[in-house]
Amino acid sequence: MNRQNISSGTDYEAIAGYSRAVRLGNIVHVSGTTATDGASAIIGIGDSAAQTDFIIRKIERALNAAGAQLADVVRTRIYLAPGADWEAVSHVHGKYFGDIRPANTLLYIQALVGKEYLVEMEAEAIISSSQQ
Repeated sequence: MNRQNISSGTDYEAIAGYSRAVRLGNIVHVSGTTATDGASAIIGIGDSAAQTDFIIRKIERALNAAGAQLADVVRTRIYLAPGADWEAVSHVHGKYFGDIRPANTLLYIQALVGKEYLVEMEAEAIISSSQQ
């Protein structure tokens, strides 16, 4: 089975030794994704909905690079820092995934790496055989 590592090009991927996403066969795993644009610009400081919207679009770009799309997502995991608005996050998640309806976990945790981050999200997708 061929493995495809997808990079978003940030320095931290090389430092920490991870990929934005990994495709193995028809399965794509997307790493924990925050609202970071480029190397260090945080999008939506203080705004859970804006961060979630940016994160889902960033996940979509990683999926597309792996030959998948949001419709292929079967699982999301959302981690919230203290002060994050879970209802706003849920509404944005619903905007993108309302018709797809993947399995989902939504957790408040003690903190995320970086004090300005309110939301981090992971995704898993399975590409249907008609798309391969």
